[in-house]
Amino acid sequence: MDLGLIIALIVVAIIIFGIVIYNKLVKNRQLVEEGWSGIDVQLKRRANLIPNMLETVKGYMDHESDTLKAVTEARAAVQGAGNSSPAERAGLEGMLSGALGRLMAVAESYPDLKANTTFLEFQDTLRNVEDEIQLSRRYYNGAVRNMNVLVESFPSNLVANQFNFTMAEYFELENEADRAVPKVDFN
Repeated sequence: MDLGLIIALIVVAIIIFGIVIYNKLVKNRQLVEEGWSGIDVQLKRRANLIPNMLETVKGYMDHESDTLKAVTEARAAVQGAGNSSPAERAGLEGMLSGALGRLMAVAESYPDLKANTTFLEFQDTLRNVEDEIQLSRRYYNGAVRNMNVLVESFPSNLVANQFNFTMAEYFELENEADRAVPKVDFN
């Protein structure tokens, strides 16, 4: 075989390999973005549920205004987060989860509220949304892991560096206590 032909085949193989790796990186970047979108949707669902839940609760617990105010302020901070990084968003979501947990704990002291059909429906919806948030976080963090492995591993890191692919940020709650889903079961 001609040396020129061998070199040409090697160059073509390297180019094809580079294209395959590039396409994997693009695919994984899209999966990370899809995962973040899923988290965002669930967090918005939870934020939209909160005002209705608060209105139901307000009639029963007038003297618990500090708790209601904390939930309202945490929700406003979350809604103002917009395009914040996953770490910033996780901190704000942790504050909201904690405030919701305190609200649910206070609500246990009100038997009429615990029996209110509307409140029970909100509890169930909140529980479902929290489950969906957890699933969305796991999907997103799995997509981030796959992306980061490609960005850091050899030889894909050569292509990633060449085309400015960067590592993605995990969505993790900072406070271990915030990792728990707020308790919404009053049985």
